[in-house]
Amino acid sequence: MKTALTTDSSRSDYDVLVAGAGPVGLMLATELQLAGVRVLVVERRAERDTALKAGAINTASAEAFERRGLLPALEAVEGQQPFHGERRRPPFVGHFGGIQVPADPVDEEDPGLRDRGPAWYVQVPQVEVERILGERAAELGVEVRRGVEVRGFDAEEAGVTVHLQSGDDVRVAWLVGCDGGRSLVRRQAGFEFPGTDPVITVRQAVATVEGAERLGRGWQHTPTGVYVHGPMPGRVRTVELDGPPADREAPVTAAEMEASLRRVSGVDVRVTEVLGGTRFTDNARQATTYRRGRVLLCGDAAHVHSPFSGQGLNLGLGDAVNLGWKLAATVQGWAPEGLLDTYTSERHPIGAWVLDWTRAQVAVMRGDAYSRALRDVVTDLLGTRDGATSYVKRISGLWQRYDLGNGHPLVGATMPDLRLDDGTRLADHTHEGRALLVDLAGNDQLAALAEPYAGRLELVRGGSEGAGVSGLLVRPDGFVAWASAAGDLAGLEAALTRWLGDDTAAPTNDRPAPGSWHTGRL
Repeated sequence: MKTALTTDSSRSDYDVLVAGAGPVGLMLATELQLAGVRVLVVERRAERDTALKAGAINTASAEAFERRGLLPALEAVEGQQPFHGERRRPPFVGHFGGIQVPADPVDEEDPGLRDRGPAWYVQVPQVEVERILGERAAELGVEVRRGVEVRGFDAEEAGVTVHLQSGDDVRVAWLVGCDGGRSLVRRQAGFEFPGTDPVITVRQAVATVEGAERLGRGWQHTPTGVYVHGPMPGRVRTVELDGPPADREAPVTAAEMEASLRRVSGVDVRVTEVLGGTRFTDNARQATTYRRGRVLLCGDAAHVHSPFSGQGLNLGLGDAVNLGWKLAATVQGWAPEGLLDTYTSERHPIGAWVLDWTRAQVAVMRGDAYSRALRDVVTDLLGTRDGATSYVKRISGLWQRYDLGNGHPLVGATMPDLRLDDGTRLADHTHEGRALLVDLAGNDQLAALAEPYAGRLELVRGGSEGAGVSGLLVRPDGFVAWASAAGDLAGLEAALTRWLGDDTAAPTNDRPAPGSWHTGRL
């Protein structure tokens, strides 16, 4: 369905405006542009954010980059040889509330961990992730306006008029708020945002610390809080259990970092310089839905929480990859009924889990007797084979599944790493962002079913030794929507219709001329 709305023809129209050019906004924009959607990104900052944030992305995020051909760019930043061989194994795989989880007990032969392919834990800082996505956006032709802030908008049934700081109005079919935890888009659109209030303040910095040799290495629990020194030279972090800071936006000074580090560690150190510092709390909130009419939320705009275990960036990237192809299908007019609403139904439960995962870590950080006892129990559990393995599956994102129906165990999980007999890997066929119909058994029926979906679906044919499946339908976000182990095609046509629409309806590739709305199917 299309509707028209007359506008001032001197103004530029876009299918989607993305508010925010952080990693999540850029990931979403590249997914939309790759699908042929006209997208505008606006960002209030004039330059990229260089604040100290996440130091790595998890396996689920690395696989999303790999599916778009961006894994080599991550590897280049990491400064190591491409990791197509054995995985690197540090002494610890992460922490839970400051409890370091040992690597040795992890069962890498667990079905949820083995045979994942070259994308594993990628130690690339968030600022570099943003740079890579920015370069990818430029390569694809995404228009990004920096130093431009969204001041408000008027959302109607047929589209959204976005008011920019410059005084310009931009008329679009869809508005997506990727504008962070204090999202203007979320507030003005009236999204409910329930959750729990903060009880801690965390300060972290790369600093020059005199007397640092007297600090313990790694995570240290004390009666007054928690602190961590290293592993990066000069990096320090403190956790104080005295509520949120009076002014979260004020720069973290050397004096503030020194006072906090002394209070928590009990060591008479001196901080003479802060090269980069941030502070955050454990404020944990989540929008009750990620869509209100033609306004959507993605990343921190949809959910906020403490960044313990590095889940925030990964959660937001997962949102963007899930939303991108669904919104593109809606814009282009071939989206099946209700497709866009599956963005909330699939991503909201994962966001809720992350909020509880971070709340639980605050619980073991407290200095009271109950939390100390709980910390001892959790430490013992995380040191076991099952405990450490479960932890890795959680923080890697490999536990995430969507309810895409019954049938083969792969349905609802991310696609397997298959090497085909022509030397390619399955991920090599996902760079264009289309769905895949994979025929590993030479079944001509699959080719016939794929033909009406040209432009939305790529047919991949070949063999793969030991694959354990004869056919797969993989959505553009890399999740398996249908699988067969023995050539049985039961359920395939229903899955094609559910995710790719009616095979008799060709995609609408036209774009709105200036002065009209292009809305797609609601």
